[in-house]
Amino acid sequence: MATRHHEAALPRHVMIKGAPEAVLRLCEGPSGSGIDAPSQELMRQAAREAADAMAARALRVLAFAELDDDTLDADAGFDALRGRVRFLGLVGEIDPPREEVKLAVAACRGAGIRPVMVTGDHKLTGMAIARELGIAQDGDRAVDGPELERMGETELTEALPHIAVFARVQPAQKLRIVQAFQARGDVVAMTGDGVNDAPALARADVGVAMGITGTEVAKSAAKIVVTDDNFATIVGAVQQGRVVYANVKKVILYLLATSLAEVLVLMLALLGGFPLPLAAVQILWINIVTEGTVTVNLVMDPPDGGEMKRPPVSRDDRLLGPDLLWRVALMTPVIAAVTLGWFAWRLSQGLPLDVVRTETFTVLAMCQWFNVLNCQSATATALSGRLLSNPWLLGGLTLSMLLQALVLYAPFMNTLFHTVPLPPAALLPLAAPASVVLWTEEGRKLWVRMRGKKPARGQELPA
Repeated sequence: MATRHHEAALPRHVMIKGAPEAVLRLCEGPSGSGIDAPSQELMRQAAREAADAMAARALRVLAFAELDDDTLDADAGFDALRGRVRFLGLVGEIDPPREEVKLAVAACRGAGIRPVMVTGDHKLTGMAIARELGIAQDGDRAVDGPELERMGETELTEALPHIAVFARVQPAQKLRIVQAFQARGDVVAMTGDGVNDAPALARADVGVAMGITGTEVAKSAAKIVVTDDNFATIVGAVQQGRVVYANVKKVILYLLATSLAEVLVLMLALLGGFPLPLAAVQILWINIVTEGTVTVNLVMDPPDGGEMKRPPVSRDDRLLGPDLLWRVALMTPVIAAVTLGWFAWRLSQGLPLDVVRTETFTVLAMCQWFNVLNCQSATATALSGRLLSNPWLLGGLTLSMLLQALVLYAPFMNTLFHTVPLPPAALLPLAAPASVVLWTEEGRKLWVRMRGKKPARGQELPA
């Protein structure tokens, strides 16, 4: 950058600032003309060494120079000033990283996300900050714009796993960096705030623009705008995204298992020659009221604390993956067997159909209540009190139970839903078989946890 200033003695005084390597190329020597070439080179070398030493201390270094008289012809460019500029000195400044950024970087690494710094600063400055924040690990290196320009695509792709800092990069190079990571199959999130970041923001899988310092062009090119310009906020968003994705899978698991169980109960009853174990209006009640009071609440499950300790979900991950389908295949027949088994057993005792149907209807509702506890976690036991961490789900379960009591004991509801009042003492015997779905899933979770703790071949668990 060069600016011209009108002064009494120097009406066209030019002041220059910029990267040390760029400014020093324009200077003959620190004290101007009259110094022999070897001395000029020594002075320039001393300035470069001083700039490198400052950059290594994480300082952003600017060089300053001046020119007494010049028209500043923009068409001629800076090369027209070469050899007529006097070097004045260096200034080092630092923008200390926020303390939460270091923690956020550590969280990223724990979550399988690798942060990479792309900066306009000197590579020594970038590397010093990267080491302080934990972005650069042992064996990592920094690459600046000219080095990047000389690297071929194959060489760059092979070097990417060990490059922690890209320094002094040009706008087009930012785009090239994003494309190089994507060529390796990586999912790339790019942060930026300037107009020159827009192409890379648009090309990245997730472009993240800064809301305070970001330009309108950058915000328009990005998919996400961070309103506080804080890197830790982005990491928090990753965690919340993982929570939402996991909760959506929980709801799918719950709805799929319970709905298939209802279908299986009716089909097996017809194939077995039994009367229908559930009236149509009772099935509607289960689908709309019993499930409806807990499904939305399940989406609001809080983080379990392990979201940022798991690797990222693959971009081609399926909502109905093998793990989820395996759990459905376990839950569905258990619910169906308990419900239909109770219906057949009570019929064999010669009880009236409306009583048996009401009991079966209640058993199925209780199976749904126990099963929603199963769906809160794929590995953690439901007996740990996790339900208390989600007051919305706890409230939904309470409401569902109260409504079930209403449909059992309110005379007008008995008429609408073909139910009969059951003695309160009869409800506990209904809960016992309904809880089988909980104990079955608890057994599976215990097996998964034990398998996860099993030492690798040739290793032993620590004492």
